[in-house]
Amino acid sequence: MNSSVLTLEQAIQRFGREKRIGRRVVFTNGCFDLLHPGHIRSLELARELGDVLIVGLNSDASVRQLKGQGRPVIPERERAEILAALESVDAVVIFDDLTPREVIARLLPDILVKGGDWPGDQIVGREEVEAAGGRVVSIPVVPGYSTSAILRKIREGFDEKPQPKGARASRADS
Repeated sequence: MNSSVLTLEQAIQRFGREKRIGRRVVFTNGCFDLLHPGHIRSLELARELGDVLIVGLNSDASVRQLKGQGRPVIPERERAEILAALESVDAVVIFDDLTPREVIARLLPDILVKGGDWPGDQIVGREEVEAAGGRVVSIPVVPGYSTSAILRKIREGFDEKPQPKGARASRADS
């Protein structure tokens, strides 16, 4: 396992308020089941806001509760390893709860980042971060990318009838 995949305690020891020495810690979270360009771009934008980016990763159990049976496609340890390998990500913390509230409340990042699809008043951890003098930043969702849409496309692709011999795929299919 990558040394950047940390327990919450390890993340606090490494990036807690007293350990920062002027570094701005940014936190974001998600399921990151099938990593796509939308994820990558969002993580890069989040990282640009500070000096350290910590990603809270929903555990397999919490993804199943949030997304339903059949999810996640990729197990938590593998998702964590993939995220930790990204240049923009400094640490990954896996959490079991449905929300990262406890992680945020204990880590108290300087900047909490969520996608623009979350209404500001529904961003978990907002109160804790702002009360500690931090700020919450909403970054735009990258259009055209969604793990659910990718999975739907995969499933529908398997349901298609084979084309008759000699038939050409339409332009939309290629």
